[in-house]
Amino acid sequence: MKMHEFCIIASGLDPGADDFESRFYKAGCDDATIAFQKGHIIVDFARDAESLEDAIATAVEAVNRAGAKVDRVEPDPLVSLSDMAARTGMTRAAMTNYFKGTRAKNFPAPVVKVTSDSPLWDWATVARWMYQNKKLEREVALSAEIVREANEAVTAGQVHIGEKLKRRAEEYSAELEPHERRQYHEANG
Repeated sequence: MKMHEFCIIASGLDPGADDFESRFYKAGCDDATIAFQKGHIIVDFARDAESLEDAIATAVEAVNRAGAKVDRVEPDPLVSLSDMAARTGMTRAAMTNYFKGTRAKNFPAPVVKVTSDSPLWDWATVARWMYQNKKLEREVALSAEIVREANEAVTAGQVHIGEKLKRRAEEYSAELEPHERRQYHEANG
């Protein structure tokens, strides 16, 4: 078992209700901190599970059992250059150089606010690029993809997403294998 930390952003319950927090604990969120901020229910998990996919899937089901509607899973899938720097342990200047192409080629394009001074990128796409360019651990790229898949399922109204997440983790791992073999051959001639 491994500890997995993530948040579920939810809605649909009255935070002033006497049983607000107890509903979550009774539903299986006893490994989470419950808060209400800026009109959203924040369920902050530290969940022991075999995999991130299992942790997220069981948490989504538990939050739904509590009577809340799952809006999304975080860490947020959209990131700024500053967010990328924080998640990778690099500086914002380094991320800017990747984006501008002065440090490496083919950095992913932003997906939101493309024409603004504050564009946003899809974290899973950036994490994959960073992994393929030896700047990020495989596990971080895989986790980003699992969160993206979970959010797509939640947006589609799905509650029981365990099998979907496991399948995507297997597919994504297989997609990374040719890159890993190429890296091995480059390193070992």
